[in-house]
Amino acid sequence: MKAKKHFGQHFLTNLSKAQLLVDTIIEFSDSELYLEIGPGKGVLTELLIKKGVAFKAFDVDKDMIQFLQETYPNHKDCFILSDILQVDFNNIFNTKGFTLLGNYPYNISTEIIFKMIHHRSLVSDMIGMFQKEVADRIIAPHGSKTYGVTSVLTQAYYSGTTVFDLAPDEFDPPPKVYSSVIRLKRLQKDFDVDSKWLFRVVKMAFNQRRKMLRNSLKSLVSDKSLLQQKVFTLRPEQLSVKNFVDLTNLIHTNYES
Repeated sequence: MKAKKHFGQHFLTNLSKAQLLVDTIIEFSDSELYLEIGPGKGVLTELLIKKGVAFKAFDVDKDMIQFLQETYPNHKDCFILSDILQVDFNNIFNTKGFTLLGNYPYNISTEIIFKMIHHRSLVSDMIGMFQKEVADRIIAPHGSKTYGVTSVLTQAYYSGTTVFDLAPDEFDPPPKVYSSVIRLKRLQKDFDVDSKWLFRVVKMAFNQRRKMLRNSLKSLVSDKSLLQQKVFTLRPEQLSVKNFVDLTNLIHTNYES
């Protein structure tokens, strides 16, 4: 079973790191159900089976799904051939919450994060392997060069930490970049903000990240006198997640009035 480049497949070969990933998420997860994305040859899946947890695994590669169904016949129904980006999370475990995990295909890893955010009422925890650059961006603090749209929108709903890093030679085939495993845990309470407006403000702000917010967000501000407030003299990377929430509420309220 060889990796297919067009699926962005890089199979984890370091079994001790695989064990650490599974042990970490099971120890800290708030859910008893697990959704694995991109199981590949089943390195993580085998550990889930040994742990005796309830899981489902989705892969777009029919050869891999067939291989896993034949390798683990007692769990045949747990392996599903489907594009996870097209799957309704509400239907996977009959609207029950679950933990997300996987060695995510690098070409869709950011899209997986945004799908998780959209279905945050179901996804209590997440652990997974990302290209290190993407992982760093997800959990970047405000003020850093990597802080951006993904950072703000993820951290508005989840707290994140790095679990460990991986070198290219810990995969087959080796990717051209280093990788990181990060863990996200859903915040106990959402910020009091309209999520659609938060997405709108954050994306518009970082679309012109070198400009002050008074320039990048002026089209959303009906009362132009608000642009004289100090927050609008800042650039987006200078705002914390809470700052963005407060700014969104200010703009949203003004926009409706």
